Amino acid sequence: MRTTMDIPDETYRDLRIKAAREGKPMRQIVLRGIQRELEGAEETPVRKLQLPLIRSSRPGTLELTNEQIDELTAFS
Repeated sequence: MRTTMDIPDETYRDLRIKAAREGKPMRQIVLRGIQRELEGAEETPVRKLQLPLIRSSRPGTLELTNEQIDELTAFS
């Protein structure tokens, strides 16, 4: 079925870039996104944080440099 929809210019540019990088037609990228949405693949479970994030023997007195904070909170 053929349909028409308005896509914001920036989103359209991003879509064209993604398709070019993957070497696939934009149609395929759009259909993949629609299929994922219908299958619920975009839904990710929310993880609850356990506090405190950084343990201390004396809470409220922990002194860290920006570099130490970056190391402790690095997302890998």
